[in-house]
Amino acid sequence: MNATVNHFEKDSIGYLEFSHPAGNSLPSALLKELDVRLGKLSKNDAVKTIVIQSSGTRAFSGGASLSEMKELKRFDQAKEFFMGFANLINSIRLLNKFVVVRVQGKVVGGAVGLVAACDYAIALDQALIKLSELSIGIGPYVIEPAVSRKIGTTAFSQLSLNAHEWKSAQWGEQKGLFTTLCKTEEELNFKVNEIASRLAQYPEKANATLRKLHWKETDHWVDLLPKNAEITAKLALEKATQDLLNKL
Repeated sequence: MNATVNHFEKDSIGYLEFSHPAGNSLPSALLKELDVRLGKLSKNDAVKTIVIQSSGTRAFSGGASLSEMKELKRFDQAKEFFMGFANLINSIRLLNKFVVVRVQGKVVGGAVGLVAACDYAIALDQALIKLSELSIGIGPYVIEPAVSRKIGTTAFSQLSLNAHEWKSAQWGEQKGLFTTLCKTEEELNFKVNEIASRLAQYPEKANATLRKLHWKETDHWVDLLPKNAEITAKLALEKATQDLLNKL
C-alpha cells in the first residue's frame, strides 16, 4: 500500500481523502499534496462544503512522519517539513467553505492540529487523542494556535504536557475538539453526509461570511505559523531529539 491523496466532488460536497501505510502519517509530500488538492476543491464552484477524511479504520492520522523526521539534517529541510502543517492549516483558515472532518480512529500530534482547523469534527467514540511531541524532544508549536483556538489554553496545556497519555474521544468532545461522537462507522458515515449536505444547502455568501467571523483575529497566523515552524525545526535538529527519534 502506497501513500495516496484523492479528491472528488459528489452532490455539492468536495471530498479530500488521504492514506499512508504507517498509520496515515503525514510526510511532507503528502501534506503538500493535501494543500494542492484542497486548493482545487476551494476553486471548484460545484463544491459547497468540503469533507476531509482518511482511509482505514484504526487511525485517522499518526501526525508527522517520524521516519522523515529522522532524516532531517539541515535547518532549511526541517523548516520546510514543519511548514507543511503551517501551510495546510493556513489554507484551511482562508477557505470560504465550511470543512467537516471525519475521524474514525486515533489522532496524534500534527493531526490534532488538522482536526482543530476544521469547522465541524465528527468522530467515533473510540477515537483517542494524543499530543506526543514533547516525548520526542519537540513541541506542538505549529499547531498550537489552531488547537488552543478550538479547545482553550488550559486543555491544550493538559494535552501537550501529558505527551505519553491518550485522551478519550469523550474528553475531546467535552473540550470542543470533536463536535459530535458516533458509536458505529455506519452512524459516522451517515452523520458526516448529513452535516456536510446541510451546510452545502445554505447560501454561499452566508457560509463564507459566518466562517470569516469564526476565524476572526487570526490574520497574523500567516506570520505566526512559519515562526513556530522555525522553532520546531531547531528543536528537531537537536541531538537529544534525534537520539529519541532513533530509539523509536
